[in-house]
Amino acid sequence: MARTKAKLPGGARLADHLALGYLAMNCPIDRVRAVLAANSAGSQRLRGLPHEVLVYFVMAMNLYATVAYEEVLRCVVEGLRQLWGDAVKDAIVNKAAITAARQRVGVEPFKQLYAEQVKPIGPVGMAGVWYRDYRVMAIDGSTLDVPDEKANAKHFGYPGASRGETAFPQLRFVALAECGTHVLLNAVPGAYATSELKLAEAVIPHVDPTMLLMADRNFYGYAFWKKCTATGAKFLFRVKANLRLPRERELPDGSYLSTVYPNDKERRKRQNGIVVRVVEYALDGIDHAEPVYRLVTNWLDPIAAPAAELAALYHRRWKIETALDEAKVHLLDGRTTLRSKTPDLVLQEFYALMITHAAIRRMMVEAASATGQAAEDLSFIHAVRVLKRRLPAAVAIPP
Repeated sequence: MARTKAKLPGGARLADHLALGYLAMNCPIDRVRAVLAANSAGSQRLRGLPHEVLVYFVMAMNLYATVAYEEVLRCVVEGLRQLWGDAVKDAIVNKAAITAARQRVGVEPFKQLYAEQVKPIGPVGMAGVWYRDYRVMAIDGSTLDVPDEKANAKHFGYPGASRGETAFPQLRFVALAECGTHVLLNAVPGAYATSELKLAEAVIPHVDPTMLLMADRNFYGYAFWKKCTATGAKFLFRVKANLRLPRERELPDGSYLSTVYPNDKERRKRQNGIVVRVVEYALDGIDHAEPVYRLVTNWLDPIAAPAAELAALYHRRWKIETALDEAKVHLLDGRTTLRSKTPDLVLQEFYALMITHAAIRRMMVEAASATGQAAEDLSFIHAVRVLKRRLPAAVAIPP
């Protein structure tokens, strides 16, 4: 029996068209055109399906994740007619034409737009964004299901299961998050079999000396720590209980200095050691808490960063888990699998998902700044609904 194509509730409304305008403000049309041209993906003509329209369409796929392609594109076209008038009113809207246009545009324009347009946005003074003079960041990884097609299975691979394989191939990715705004930055996708630590190696070069970056215990390793500290940023990593961290110098706040080495041979020779500061603490009165939690940091000064403050700060690392949940669950409206059936289009959809999530988070930061609130105190789900249904009836896209 043929399935009924999902449509926008009540048809495409003005607010839906304006939602596309808001996305366009976060990826300005002139910049989209320049990126398409730089990647030899610009449209030769506006009629048919202009590639500029296609870029916003892929973003809108995430905003309307359960709605049919053709219906989303109709909404996009109406929303963008203010740019070109009736030049796009006859855009081809069948699914095959959309897929062909996406294949022509490719991955690189979306990857470049994401890199250029999605940056830390938390303003100075906003609660939760800063610790002392450092922007509080976290790094973590996650996965996304992709359609069970041969090309996707070959490229991304399946996670293991107790019996055979799971139903869908999975894309693995690692990203930075600005903890105070939940913006996901510099995400690097890969196959499921690629470890988070390997993907993280491509993320770390984007960390800079204005940041304090936190990570859970699966990211610590001597080589990775060395690469991290070379960036000039501050780092606060939880480490596993079996990591050797002898107390070499006690500090007045209860933390201590130790030295980490690449291996036991180097330790015996006292070669290539890196001095770290260790913070140990317990969570009293918390069910199922571990007896002791250990953090290592390259911030060695206990006066500038007291141990109690670092222990309290580390729990903000969980903000990246919330950000990942927003993008994977709430933005995709409960749809657990991306739509694209080939690896290139999966990656295209992935970068568009990151751009769209960041656009919503920017709206929340703007709203919080206007009212003196913290952006993390606002509801992401409500923001998505506002973007879809209740934007002011004003032209959001410059003519």
